[in-house]
Amino acid sequence: MQALVVGADGGDLNDASRHMKHYLDNTGTLMELPVDKMLTDNDGFQSHVDRRHLLNREAAWREQALAEYERNGGRAVVIPVETPNVDYYFTETADRNWYYAVGGARSNVTGVVTVVPGADGKPVVGLDYQVNVWDRYDWDEGKGVHIGKFEIPDGEMGRQHKIGLAQEFNMAGSSSVKHYELGTGAEVPAPDDPGRAGERSDPGRHARDGGGDIER
Repeated sequence: MQALVVGADGGDLNDASRHMKHYLDNTGTLMELPVDKMLTDNDGFQSHVDRRHLLNREAAWREQALAEYERNGGRAVVIPVETPNVDYYFTETADRNWYYAVGGARSNVTGVVTVVPGADGKPVVGLDYQVNVWDRYDWDEGKGVHIGKFEIPDGEMGRQHKIGLAQEFNMAGSSSVKHYELGTGAEVPAPDDPGRAGERSDPGRHARDGGGDIER
């Protein structure tokens, strides 16, 4: 299994490698999810967030904010918002890295809707928000791993937790804060560039989560 960690890392499954190593390190400490990187890596996940958390609520948020703005006599208002939790499943065919790193994860959006008078006197409605993602790293009964030439039989990964050689852990993270003006027809903003976070060229990427460097 330690050889699989190295193989996954060398095969550009960097996050899958990092999470599997943390599992085998047997500490059970929280792992921070790089949400900007998840959104950048996976167009399906970005589309899921846009459709399920933002675009389907844009009109209602705008209407609510403008009504409050009128009741407040045209003075600026701030309204906190939060979307329901919705699951998203990464597939092995579309994204092997996040499939093995997370599998399925729960997400929502939290933020504030603001209304302020514009330069022309008309109200401007904006949303400042971030995407939140969380899950638990575990291995379902009977699930195995096959990455390159490395193959772990069905049930063996989960068995390591049961016999005390590995430890399941929680994962959670939030994206950078983004600004989106409601009702203008503008596109939902793209996530921030994650840079080298989590990649092989990122110094100390494993030590950052308390797992130490990969032993090669």
